[in-house]
Amino acid sequence: MKRRIRLGLTTGAVILAAIIATASYSNGKFYPGSATPAGPSGYSLLKTIKLGGEGGWDYITFDSETRRLYISRATKVVVLDVDSEKVVGEIPNTQGVHGIALAMDLEKGFISDGRANDVTIFDMKTLKTLGTVAAGANPDAIVYDAGTKRIFTMNGRSKDSTAIDAVAGKVLSTIALPGKPEFSVSGGRGGIFVNIEDKGEMLRIDAEKLTVTNTWPLTPCESPSGLAMDRVQRRLFSGCENKLMAVIDADSGKLIASLPIGEGVDATAFDPGTGYAFASNGQSATLTVVHENSPSNFTVVEDVPTRKGARTMTLDRETHQVFLVTADFGPPPAVTADNSHPRPAILPGSFVVLVYAKK
Repeated sequence: MKRRIRLGLTTGAVILAAIIATASYSNGKFYPGSATPAGPSGYSLLKTIKLGGEGGWDYITFDSETRRLYISRATKVVVLDVDSEKVVGEIPNTQGVHGIALAMDLEKGFISDGRANDVTIFDMKTLKTLGTVAAGANPDAIVYDAGTKRIFTMNGRSKDSTAIDAVAGKVLSTIALPGKPEFSVSGGRGGIFVNIEDKGEMLRIDAEKLTVTNTWPLTPCESPSGLAMDRVQRRLFSGCENKLMAVIDADSGKLIASLPIGEGVDATAFDPGTGYAFASNGQSATLTVVHENSPSNFTVVEDVPTRKGARTMTLDRETHQVFLVTADFGPPPAVTADNSHPRPAILPGSFVVLVYAKK
């Protein structure tokens, strides 16, 4: 009996040593390493919320405190209570709306109005408009930096960023960029990170000094759009048009990993509670789930089936639910000289919210 116990302990010690040898420890967190790869994520469709309504969509943003989902819909922002599945309000007159940034500490929201070339400011409690402030041409992505209490718009047509004092609602500066900006994230430590779509680059803006401090190539990533960040491990997750997710060191700009994802990505997200990074792929109708095994090791766990057109998403870090939006489409219109890639028409009343959750 004693001999069996000694053999068991010896075997266990060997296994433990093997795990430790392939593991890493960073910023107070233990990572098991590639010897114990992550299994299936467990994500599946929890429910479909039918909203209907007219107009296209772009970014969606989630407020975990109120369980409200903010959805851009062409000329307005629709605010949905995801638990009751009821629309609790709308923010109108947001012409060509792209994104919604929430300043939780100020209880204010900021909306980029692409066609109006301005930003709508609203009260998060009442959803009443507080005013507007001018931006560059076609403000698209919009991000709030809590450290400086500043809003940054990424202006696609004028290829610059408008920095706005979120407290006073006034423009502070216009920052010239080297190309067309797409998604952006606030990374803490005074940094705003931006994907430059037409150059295949990422840059860092100093949120305090309002200058571009770094520009990094994203090769082999092409036409980067979605951008998310693990702030603890300082890793950026960029969704690329050529069906890749590029993982970048936020301090050095070094490419850490290049991972296969689905087609038609437009958004990425990172959940610090689970270590999962996500890419929503509208053409392949999949949600690619990537696991952060360690700060230098990443694994594609699976491609969860979604629906065609579900290209943008957001994440609730409290419940780990993932929200996507899409609709049904008719046949695409004919190609013209002015429009070589015409979008198919959205079928009336077919717009839905897809809620994915872990089992």
